[in-house]
Amino acid sequence: MNNAPIGIYDSGLGGLTVWREVKKLLPSESLIYLGDGKNCPYGTRPVEEIVMLADAAVARLIAEGCKMVVVACNTATAAAIDFLRTKYAPMPIVGMEPAVKPACRDTRSGVIGVLATERSLEGDLFRRTVAKYGEGVEVVPVVGKGFVELVEQNREETSEAEAIVKSAIAEILSKGADQIVLGCTHYPFLLPVLERVVSGRGVTIVDPSPAVARRVAQLLNEYNLCAIPDHRPSYRFVTFADETYRQQLENKATACCSES
Repeated sequence: MNNAPIGIYDSGLGGLTVWREVKKLLPSESLIYLGDGKNCPYGTRPVEEIVMLADAAVARLIAEGCKMVVVACNTATAAAIDFLRTKYAPMPIVGMEPAVKPACRDTRSGVIGVLATERSLEGDLFRRTVAKYGEGVEVVPVVGKGFVELVEQNREETSEAEAIVKSAIAEILSKGADQIVLGCTHYPFLLPVLERVVSGRGVTIVDPSPAVARRVAQLLNEYNLCAIPDHRPSYRFVTFADETYRQQLENKATACCSES
């Protein structure tokens, strides 16, 4: 048993979609959420810079006393997860894997779309995942251009957001995809818009966040790191940006819980 907190890290607000699922599944666990904020978005940054930023974030969470870290950022996972697991072994570090496997398994049309950042789609992790699970399936990768900025600026429910989403997924829909994988943790905040845009088309939108929470639970048991069942959890929010941004993280987390 271990009552130390779990650290959850993202470039900004997006990883709160994972934070929400971990909190829901593991109500006795304390959580520290680090939203970089200062350097968001990561999607077009050089790989070397993303590795440096991810290293700084994990080091900060370890300094805060975390027993495990969840890299709740697809871009940081794609660029840095192997480096982080080597440097910080034996501490368990959970990353984001594109939910290509369930999408390929469940597709009826034989076509799936993957929405992600540039760096995620260029990464070896994405290519390996498609090669492993995508045999006989057409995978249509599309950059969710402007998606992160919409979420960071709390503009998800605007006409501009709807126009950006429609433009981004037009190619995916035109090719007959019946599964759309959300390959960035910011993107589930746009789920209501996505669902409106694909309404009536028989399209399933795949959010990997619940699967990540289940993986966290599995590793807590495996490493004997679970909090005691009656532990009273605490929830903290930290950032490399300013106090205004830290408060924004806290407010978004509160909204996350009220929506779930």
